[in-house]
Amino acid sequence: MFPTPQRLGGYLWKIPYKMSQLQKARQRKRLRAVDNVIATVGAALNAKNISLRKLDYLTSAAFPKESEMPAKDKYWIFSKYGRNYRKGAHRQPKFTKISNRTVPPGF
Repeated sequence: MFPTPQRLGGYLWKIPYKMSQLQKARQRKRLRAVDNVIATVGAALNAKNISLRKLDYLTSAAFPKESEMPAKDKYWIFSKYGRNYRKGAHRQPKFTKISNRTVPPGF
């Protein structure tokens, strides 16, 4: 009988420790797309003299743009169980749909 992949290496769907260069490029592209949407909505609302608290938060320093974020915050997310309280963003389910721009203070 031939060994199956499970017998050879255990768990079949392994997730690598680090994100690949292509995953990182797609992550940066998604972050820039969000920045673009925020800027577009902000410009449209400013033209009509409308202000929103949420939009003010998104344009403040508390929600940095992709170009202002360190790599540690782009590709790693806070995890209270992870080593050094971080884990790779790609290990989070649906990491493409959540915002990892803000982390608890001190991390």
